[in-house]
Amino acid sequence: MWLTVGLYEQEGHRVPQFYGKWPFSRFLFFQEPASAFASFLNGLANFVMLTRYKASVPPSSPMYHTCIAFAWVSLNAWFWSMVFHTRDTDVTEKLDYFCASTVILHSIYLCCVRTLGLKRPAFANAFGGFLILCLACHVSYLTLVRFDYGYNMAANVVIGLLNLFWWLCWCLQNQQRLPYVRKCMAVVLLLQALALLELLDFPPLFWILDAHALWHLSTIPVNVLFYSFLRDDSLYLLKVNSAVMKMD
Repeated sequence: MWLTVGLYEQEGHRVPQFYGKWPFSRFLFFQEPASAFASFLNGLANFVMLTRYKASVPPSSPMYHTCIAFAWVSLNAWFWSMVFHTRDTDVTEKLDYFCASTVILHSIYLCCVRTLGLKRPAFANAFGGFLILCLACHVSYLTLVRFDYGYNMAANVVIGLLNLFWWLCWCLQNQQRLPYVRKCMAVVLLLQALALLELLDFPPLFWILDAHALWHLSTIPVNVLFYSFLRDDSLYLLKVNSAVMKMD
């Protein structure tokens, strides 16, 4: 591979990709060290914020268990992202892609529970079941029929936009009454903006740092901000519930 890269550069051509991937310099057993390290940092940020959330929000908060489940789904996704960038195989690639889709779907479920499900738990449960069915069909098609990169990208864009607009509409409706929801607005808008880093797709700097790694690095503070929003919102709901129980 490096002989080919050297010949391309010697002749003044662009650095080639190999099976759709840029050439990277390994570090120990890490195939893509920058992306693997960034995935680890994202997972660490999720774990730290999860422990802080559990320390500050009591289980009696209405959103507590849904937020905890979201945190573990996110941790699982970052773990498999780290594994995939450490060692690229057919299995690790699929697990990385599927777990990433699971995070987006769980974010949609989280939004559903927060916006509609607290008053209509039966609807939230039914919608959660529908999302699980969608994920099962998505995974089955890509595993048993054909691993279609274009379809996978299109599916994630669609559910990502649904996640964006649903959260954004709720935030716009409540930003005057609940000032902390501006954190959530910033998160969903930043995630969409930072995803544009993927379009840069330049050869790795020093054969280590590429656009994908920069994208993963940029999401670390966004994760922290989202957990800050979840904590504030959970404490607000706990306060409202306590006030209602006192009135009753």
